[in-house]
Order: sequence, then C-alpha cells, then structure tokens
Amino acid sequence: MQTLIIAAGTILFFVLGALAFTGPNAGKATTRRLGAVKMRHSDSADARVEQQMRKAVASRRPLIFADGQHISRADKLRLRLAQTGKKWTLQQYMSASGGLAFVIMAILWLKGAPLYLAMFGGLLVGAGLPHMVINFLMARRIKKFTANFPDAIELLVRGLKSGLPVGETLGVVAKEIPGPVGEEFKLVVEKIKIGKSMEDSLQETADRLGTAEFQFFVITLAIQRETGGNLAETLANLADVLRKRAQMKLKIRAMSSESKASAYIVGSLPFFVFGMVWMVNQQYLAGFFYEPRLIIAGLGGALWMSMGVFVMAKMVNFEI
Repeated sequence: MQTLIIAAGTILFFVLGALAFTGPNAGKATTRRLGAVKMRHSDSADARVEQQMRKAVASRRPLIFADGQHISRADKLRLRLAQTGKKWTLQQYMSASGGLAFVIMAILWLKGAPLYLAMFGGLLVGAGLPHMVINFLMARRIKKFTANFPDAIELLVRGLKSGLPVGETLGVVAKEIPGPVGEEFKLVVEKIKIGKSMEDSLQETADRLGTAEFQFFVITLAIQRETGGNLAETLANLADVLRKRAQMKLKIRAMSSESKASAYIVGSLPFFVFGMVWMVNQQYLAGFFYEPRLIIAGLGGALWMSMGVFVMAKMVNFEI
C-alpha cells in the first residue's frame, strides 16, 4: 500500500509538472495546419491571396515562437511567468514551489499523517497550487487586456486620422490607456526606440501575450504594409470586430453560466462534505489514512471524481 501511494504521488507529480511546462495546445496547432493545407489546395482566388498574406506575415515571426516547438520547457515556463505581468523569475517560482511542498509536508507529518501521505500531499500542493496561481493571474491579465484593447485601437485610429505617424500613436496609447494595454504598448515603444523594427516589436509582444486579438492587430498592420490602403479605416473595422467578438464571448458565458454553476457544485460537494465531516468528527474518517481498503476506496473515488470534473469542465468550456 505504501508503494502504491508513492507510485500514485510520483505519477501525479510528473503530470502536474508536465502541465506546468506545457506550451500551446497541440490540437489547435493541428487544426491550424489542416486549415493551411486546405487553403493551399483551394481553387478560390481569395483563398490563394489569404495564403500569400499568411506566408508574408509568418516570414517575419521569430522561429523560436513557431507553435512553441523550438522553446525549451524552461523557456515555456518563463513565458508563462511573463504573461502574468509580474517580475517573477524561474528561480523564484521553483523556490516557492519547493518551499510550499516542504511546508505542507511538514504540517501533515506533524499532525500525525503517515510520512508517505505527507510527501504525497506536499508534492501535490507544491506542484499544483503555483500552477493554478499562474493560470489565474494570466487569465485575469489577458481579460483586462482584451477588454481595453478595442479602446486602444480606436485611439490609434483617431491619431492616424489627425495626421500622426503610427510610431507616435503607439506612444500616445502607451500613455493614455491604463492597465496591461498601456504596459505592453510602452514595451513596444521602448523596443522601437532602441532600434528594433515596429513589426518585430509587435510580433514579440503578440508571442508573449498569446491572444488572438493582438495577433489580429499585428497581422492587420503587416498586411497593410504589404498591400497599402487606408490604415485608419482598417483598424476601425478591426476594433468593431473585436467588440463584437467580446460581446459573443459574454453571450456564451451567460448561456453556459447555469451549467458551469452545476459543474462547480457537483465537483466540489464531495470534497466539501469530507472536509466538514473531518472537522466535526476526525475519528469517523481517520480510517481513510491508515486502513488499506479505505485508502484504495478513497483514491479510486478521488480519481473518478477528477475524471468527472474534467469531463464537465470540457462540456461547459466554449472557445470562439
């Protein structure tokens, strides 16, 4: 039984570690490649023009960010830390994870838990909690960026219509728009000042953010530089598309809110009840920590509950 607990804890630790270092979704990358193949062999003139535009834009992208295939796992984690907007380093993240795992393990062991169970709990919390915190901070920052980005584009449109060049309008956005949008545009302006081209600076920011909205913006600027045209009108149309995209996301969130609430309640209720009963009568549930049959039953129940929560999360998660 002790060997089983150690094996389960080791497997879970490596799974959480793989999730922490994971890069872009492989399924999405496969879908993009299939779409590119269909576009390449299409007889439509519009499809051929769009494929040429994509090639022109892709030729400017740094190879290190091509679908995340040429990035090491450490660089992927550094990229995730940069997406939070915090000045955290990889060493700080690893130190925090190790320290948290040691503290939880020590607390469980001092409370009377078996050594192997304490190690399992420490590794679980030390690997999982920092990963969840990083995901939360990334999602919150991206949400703020997406909400204010159409306003930044409209400010760019007004600046271009007034006769300002694109570089100066980027500086105006960096000063006038608060939050993550202003911070990212400020970094773009600083890179341009030290000699980088505007396209490379914007593409590096798009790779770091990983949002479709900013990638649309970069592609729009690249296509406009290739084909010419009224940039102000193009950006105005892009701002309108991004606002409609945000409205569609809110509509989908409202329609799926009931299902999400049900999934949260069903998924958390067994763990909540277990914790409440443990607080009231520890002797009633103490067998789950030393009785082999109860340990197997508890691990099996937790495994099945995790699978059910995963399935429910996929069912109520919609992407556009």
